[in-house]
Amino acid sequence: MIAQTKGIVIKTISYGESGIIVKIFTESFGMQSYMVKGIGSKNTKNKSAFFQPLNLLELVVYHKENKNIQNLKEVQPEYVFQHLHQDVVKRSLLMFVNELLYKSLHDELPNKSLFHWLHHALIWLDLAQHRVADFHLMMMIQLSQFLGFYPKMAKAKAYSVFDLQEGLFGNQLPMHPYYVTGDAVVSLIRLMETTFESNDTALFNNAQRKELLDTLTTYYKLHLPGFSGFKSLEILKMVLG
Repeated sequence: MIAQTKGIVIKTISYGESGIIVKIFTESFGMQSYMVKGIGSKNTKNKSAFFQPLNLLELVVYHKENKNIQNLKEVQPEYVFQHLHQDVVKRSLLMFVNELLYKSLHDELPNKSLFHWLHHALIWLDLAQHRVADFHLMMMIQLSQFLGFYPKMAKAKAYSVFDLQEGLFGNQLPMHPYYVTGDAVVSLIRLMETTFESNDTALFNNAQRKELLDTLTTYYKLHLPGFSGFKSLEILKMVLG
């Protein structure tokens, strides 16, 4: 069938001399792969610039259930980023988030709530005029909710321990080594209480940010089979300081 849907570019792979396969997280069909031919042709309607990582697109597609690679009929930008690619910090954050999504999103089933959250987050980052140094941390903690392992809290007024393996705040040390205590717990709770819109200033200093990123990376490794570290992390560290 022919269908119209919005999509977010996740990954592009060269195919043959002038083709590409584009992995796109779509609003209507979830994660899908699309064949795009003649990408190097002067007359092609599918310009390669459309398929840069995390671009927001309007698509008309030929969709067949249970087909591994679908075909595109038409593609146009749905939103054109105004600042993301010109701002060094935002561009580095975009690279990190793209890698996070590529390693986390594998389900082909549609998830409109996830799509709308991600769509909103990318436009927010593009337009944000205040500090965005904690954006990648907010993305990691909020994405875990859609992936099914958002941290849970036991019944208590305060917490001293976060058990990464169980995804649970509490006050008893677990019998395994996957937990954090002290300031790391305070920082994680603070991160969970923050929205994009309420983040008017940077939440954390560099040391806290690094500790949180290490904690969340371990957390993802424990809850997502096959999840590895980030290749884009060194660039992000250099840019954020």
